[in-house]
Amino acid sequence: MKLLGIGSRINHNEFGKGVITNVTSRHYWVTFIDNGLETIELDSEFEVIEAAEDDVDTISFYEVERTLKSILRKWSDVSEAVTIADKFKGGKLILEPADTNLKASEVPIDTFFHKITMLRDRLRVMEQKINSSNLDEQEKIDLQQYITRCYGSLTTFNVLFKHKDHHFVGQKGS
Repeated sequence: MKLLGIGSRINHNEFGKGVITNVTSRHYWVTFIDNGLETIELDSEFEVIEAAEDDVDTISFYEVERTLKSILRKWSDVSEAVTIADKFKGGKLILEPADTNLKASEVPIDTFFHKITMLRDRLRVMEQKINSSNLDEQEKIDLQQYITRCYGSLTTFNVLFKHKDHHFVGQKGS
């Protein structure tokens, strides 16, 4: 089966006439005159009105971008943008000693949050370096358990994160 290029015109028995606007490894994205944008399987039944001559790259730009982001996240120490919960923006962390003769210390909560997220990023990098190292499997497991315990100790700070998918996760059920 030869893939159709972007710009090819087709007539689909269900959706009518349309133009292929994107091609992925499994689908054509087709903008149909009467039905708007639809994705159809590459091997769907349709009539080819006019085939575009261009070679087709079967990976979309979106898939390339998503894959590149995944690789960068996995193998570099580049930090993702993590946002603080709205209720804490511009706030301050006050450390007040039990001894009333001593002065309290104030830290902007945004600064504290940045340090927490940097710690998390560095733990992730350490985890990746351990996993890709030449250590034997048992040593990797032992070090991974320490990192998991570190994440568990940091779960207290999850309240600062705007999105739950950025939370620290320790051992489950421990």
